[in-house]
Amino acid sequence: MEGDIVQMGAYIGAGLACLGMGGAAMGVGQVVGNYLSGALRNPSAAAGQTATMFIGIAFSEALGIFSFLVALLLMFAV
Repeated sequence: MEGDIVQMGAYIGAGLACLGMGGAAMGVGQVVGNYLSGALRNPSAAAGQTATMFIGIAFSEALGIFSFLVALLLMFAV
Protein backbone atom coordinates (compact mmCIF):
# COMPACT_ATOMS: atom_id res chain seq x y z
CA MET A 1 0.00 0.00 0.00
CA GLU A 2 2.79 2.40 0.88
CA GLY A 3 4.62 1.86 -2.43
CA ASP A 4 1.44 2.66 -4.33
CA ILE A 5 1.14 6.03 -2.60
CA VAL A 6 4.75 6.89 -3.45
CA GLN A 7 4.17 5.90 -7.07
CA MET A 8 0.98 7.99 -7.23
CA GLY A 9 2.87 10.95 -5.77
CA ALA A 10 5.56 10.57 -8.42
CA TYR A 11 2.94 10.60 -11.17
CA ILE A 12 1.21 13.65 -9.71
CA GLY A 13 4.55 15.45 -9.42
CA ALA A 14 5.43 14.53 -13.00
CA GLY A 15 2.09 15.89 -14.18
CA LEU A 16 2.68 19.15 -12.33
CA ALA A 17 6.20 19.38 -13.75
CA CYS A 18 4.74 19.06 -17.26
CA LEU A 19 2.84 22.31 -16.71
CA GLY A 20 6.15 24.01 -17.54
CA MET A 21 5.82 22.80 -21.11
CA GLY A 22 2.53 24.66 -21.43
CA GLY A 23 4.22 27.71 -19.96
CA ALA A 24 6.97 27.43 -22.55
CA ALA A 25 4.42 27.31 -25.34
CA MET A 26 2.74 30.43 -24.00
CA GLY A 27 6.16 32.10 -23.64
CA VAL A 28 7.04 31.43 -27.26
CA GLY A 29 3.70 32.84 -28.35
CA GLN A 30 4.28 35.95 -26.25
CA VAL A 31 7.79 36.48 -27.63
CA VAL A 32 6.76 36.08 -31.27
CA GLY A 33 3.60 38.15 -30.80
CA ASN A 34 5.52 41.05 -29.28
CA TYR A 35 8.11 40.83 -32.04
CA LEU A 36 5.45 40.95 -34.72
CA SER A 37 3.65 43.89 -33.13
CA GLY A 38 6.94 45.78 -32.90
CA ALA A 39 7.90 44.86 -36.46
CA LEU A 40 4.57 46.12 -37.78
CA ARG A 41 4.98 49.42 -35.92
CA ASN A 42 8.54 50.00 -37.13
CA PRO A 43 9.52 47.73 -40.05
CA SER A 44 12.99 49.25 -40.40
CA ALA A 45 14.00 48.11 -36.89
CA ALA A 46 12.64 44.57 -37.31
CA ALA A 47 15.86 43.17 -38.80
CA GLY A 48 17.86 44.25 -35.74
CA GLN A 49 15.51 42.48 -33.33
CA THR A 50 15.43 39.08 -35.03
CA ALA A 51 18.36 37.73 -32.99
CA THR A 52 16.71 38.89 -29.76
CA MET A 53 13.53 37.09 -30.76
CA PHE A 54 15.39 33.83 -31.39
CA ILE A 55 17.17 34.10 -28.03
CA GLY A 56 13.79 34.56 -26.33
CA ILE A 57 12.38 31.55 -28.14
CA ALA A 58 15.42 29.47 -27.17
CA PHE A 59 15.06 30.37 -23.48
CA SER A 60 11.35 29.57 -23.53
CA GLU A 61 11.93 26.23 -25.19
CA ALA A 62 14.74 25.41 -22.76
CA LEU A 63 12.28 25.90 -19.90
CA GLY A 64 9.92 23.41 -21.52
CA ILE A 65 12.69 20.86 -22.05
CA PHE A 66 13.87 21.23 -18.43
CA SER A 67 10.34 20.71 -17.11
CA PHE A 68 10.02 17.59 -19.28
CA LEU A 69 13.30 16.24 -17.90
CA VAL A 70 12.13 16.86 -14.33
CA ALA A 71 8.91 15.00 -15.13
CA LEU A 72 10.89 12.05 -16.49
CA LEU A 73 13.10 12.03 -13.42
CA LEU A 74 10.07 12.03 -11.15
CA MET A 75 8.45 9.20 -13.02
CA PHE A 76 11.38 6.86 -13.42
CA ALA A 77 14.01 7.79 -10.80
CA VAL A 78 11.79 8.15 -7.74
